[in-house]
Amino acid sequence: MEILFFMDLSSFEEFLKSLQAHPLIHTEVSKNTYIPLDLSIHNKELDNVDVSSSKALEIYIWNHLKTNNAKVAFGGYLEHRGIYNRSDYFNTAKPEEERNIHLGLDLWVEAGTAVYAPLDGKVHSFKNNINYGDYGPTIILEHSIENKTFFTLYGHLSFESINNLEIGIDVKQGQQIATLGTADVNGDYAPHLHFQIIKDIQNYKGDYPGVSNQLDLGFYKTNCPDPNLLLTI
Repeated sequence: MEILFFMDLSSFEEFLKSLQAHPLIHTEVSKNTYIPLDLSIHNKELDNVDVSSSKALEIYIWNHLKTNNAKVAFGGYLEHRGIYNRSDYFNTAKPEEERNIHLGLDLWVEAGTAVYAPLDGKVHSFKNNINYGDYGPTIILEHSIENKTFFTLYGHLSFESINNLEIGIDVKQGQQIATLGTADVNGDYAPHLHFQIIKDIQNYKGDYPGVSNQLDLGFYKTNCPDPNLLLTI
């Protein structure tokens, strides 16, 4: 059977919207308890938060949840963030090459929270990405639906999530695939899931850029569409 890859963004986006995805965290957590979170450079509240500190950012996020009587904070797609300034992994000598535009959707929730597969698929690859400010333990799933193939990435997981994992094993929709890691293993962030959709994985395994610079943003916007087209949060 021939596997087809999407040729243009609009057809891929329409396909994603047609799918019925399982929530990434437990269905008992109602979408009514999700609250948007702005971590962009335009959020003036962050002027008073040391975003280079995972602990300070975690306090800010949990206060945001408590104030809004919410359980999960979400957002971040194409958000221009200042948090990456702390790491040489994202910075270069040329400002135009600095990577600070977020390509996934984040779900900010407690460490240890279970993560579930939104769709049927198989394990494409996994890796512990240990650069400062990187994903930490990461899983990439490959999905082949209606003869079309694409990928989803899950970053900032626990070590246990990739222990004894095997490439190629089948994953069923709604199956638990991981748990969220703490700051000491997840790249030094407040606990959260980075979820990203990838049309063409290129030659990456266990990793894929989750943050872009302005120069490459056109490509990544096409290759990594808005995850909320699938999640419908």
